[in-house]
Formats: sequence, C-alpha cells, structure tokens
Amino acid sequence: MGPQEKAKFLMSTHDRSPDDFLAHVKDRMAHLAAIMERLRAPGGCPWDREQTLESLKPYVIEEAYEVLEAIEHGDPREHCEELGDLLMQVVFQAEVAREAKSFDLGDVANAIATKLVRRHPHVFGDVKVKDSSEVLDNWEALKKKEKAGRGALSGVPRALPGLIRALRMGEKAARAGFDFVDAAQALTKVREETDELAAATSAEHKRQELGDLLFAVVNVARKDGIDPEEALREAMDRFGARFSAVESAAGDRLRTMSDAEKEALWQRAKTQTAPVPKLK
Repeated sequence: MGPQEKAKFLMSTHDRSPDDFLAHVKDRMAHLAAIMERLRAPGGCPWDREQTLESLKPYVIEEAYEVLEAIEHGDPREHCEELGDLLMQVVFQAEVAREAKSFDLGDVANAIATKLVRRHPHVFGDVKVKDSSEVLDNWEALKKKEKAGRGALSGVPRALPGLIRALRMGEKAARAGFDFVDAAQALTKVREETDELAAATSAEHKRQELGDLLFAVVNVARKDGIDPEEALREAMDRFGARFSAVESAAGDRLRTMSDAEKEALWQRAKTQTAPVPKLK
C-alpha cells in the first residue's frame, strides 16, 4: 500500500461522528454474527458446521500471530483484514456456544465491557491514580479481590507459549513482592543456572536445568525492559539472513566444508548482511 492509498484508507476509518461510529459498529457486528449463524445452520457450509470448540483452538493462535505480523508490516489494510480474521474466531466460538445454550456473542461483549468498567474505577468512578504503574497495581488488586482464594500466578494460562508464560509469571510474581533487585542480580542467576546445566548428567536433569536457565534469561529481559519474544524473533531474523548469505556463498560445498571455512563465511556474513529492521 502506497502512502496516498494508506492515507485514504486511514481517513475513511476516522471520518464518522461518535454516534455514526457506534451505529456503524453495531450494524457490521450484527451482520457478521448473522453470516456466522447462516454458515452453521442446516444447508450452510459443511466445513463450518463440522467445527467444534476443540477443533477451532489452533486457528485462534494462528490468527493472533498473523495479526502480529500485520502490525510489523505497518500496513493498515492488512492489519484490518487480519483483525477481522481473528474476530471471526471469536464470533465462531460464540456461535458454537450459543448453539449449546452456553452463551452468545452478546454475552461475550457484555462480559468484557462490564469487566473494563469495573477494572477502571479511575475512569468510570472516583478513584484517583498518579500513573500507569498505579493503574496496574489497582487492576491486580481488583482482580485478586474478584478471584479470592486464587494465587498470584493463577491467571497465567498454561497454554501460553513458553517465553510469554515465563514473562507473565515473572511479572505477576514481582507484583506480589517476589523479584530480583535488578537485572544484574537476575544475570547472576543465569550464570548459576548455566553452571548447573553444565554439571547435569542425566537427560532429565539436563532438561530441568535448561528450563531453569531459559526462565532465568527471561527474567533478565524483564528486568531490563526487553520483550524476550521480540528479542528472540529478531535474533532468528538475523540468523536467517546470515545463514542465507553463508548458504549462497558455499553452494553445494556447505556439507563438506571444514569448521574453519564455515566460521570464516559466517563472520563475513555478519559484516555483509544488512541489519534486520527493528520490529514496529
């Protein structure tokens, strides 16, 4: 999308009054819900009718990652399309639940709207806050009150990817008062876990120590304000670019080259490949 086309697309999404905007959203959401109902109804799409909550699970993750990629590309039209695909997964699951008489799309919207109002008393009530840090503290306090009896880490889904789960658990433990003093102290833990991994002998022990080491590295990232997932993805982009350069230079000889020759190509690739653009 060129600059002029992008500007035109952005303007088309912001030229409505507040009332027109709400009516626009209401109409489009109702239309989307009606389409999904038709797809699932007798005479609808055979594939859509066969889906269950269990079969839809991988699509939620896939569409969420495609949204992230669209954000990185910086293309509003692509971003809009991918958000639509993710929204469809919400509508799809809500329709399956409606058919089972569990809940419907309206219940989903009402649940999150009610939660947002309840968790933002500084906006919808008379609570005063100084900054975003205090907002997060209040959010966690309200959440703990709502879910009395549950531990500080209970809200972190086990199904999250490992790095993200480690980051969230570290954050929640820190808010509960269990944390490293700073990144330097967290880095000391990395060195300790590295030594323990080197000393491990059995496969099971090595697996456990490797997990501890990865968690320790995530804590260093957290204390330094670095998103470990983003950092790893950027590292993989750099590796991909450099390996492609090595592969291109070596040709069919890569498998038979000596370690010294491969290292020389790798060092050359590090200096010749352009830096990978930072994710947006």
